[in-house]
Amino acid sequence: MQADRIIVQSEDFHVPAEYQQIAGDNGDGAVVTFVGKVRDFNDGSAVTDLTLEHYPGMTEAVLHKIVAEARERWPLNFVTIIHRVGTMHLGEQIVFIGVSSAHRKAAFAACEFLIDFLKTKAPFWKLEASPDGAHWVEARDSDEQAAQAWNNGDS
Repeated sequence: MQADRIIVQSEDFHVPAEYQQIAGDNGDGAVVTFVGKVRDFNDGSAVTDLTLEHYPGMTEAVLHKIVAEARERWPLNFVTIIHRVGTMHLGEQIVFIGVSSAHRKAAFAACEFLIDFLKTKAPFWKLEASPDGAHWVEARDSDEQAAQAWNNGDS
């Protein structure tokens, strides 16, 4: 039974509850999760807060496309993406990605693929606050290269 959950919300999420949502099928031999958090630095500069904005409707549509592409590449059962928006403080959770599959290699690869493409394709905008003021975060070359590697078959 395949099921996708794509959620964009301001509220925090509870990782154990999300794990239970995707781990219930006895045919799955692997469950892989990823949680991204607000860290205290970026590109060598201090960060105090992170505000994420998005384009409602478009964001969810893009996330569904990314999941569909992952499903074309790997045999997946459950897929969950939860992405927070609004202002978050140091150490707070930003994103949860969870996948289940009969096989661990598919689950690991799909989870990595999903975060790589989410960071480069989903319409989220990041405003970082620091002791020196706030600034919008540009896309990183390393994120673009990671996503491109999947298209080149390097990952």
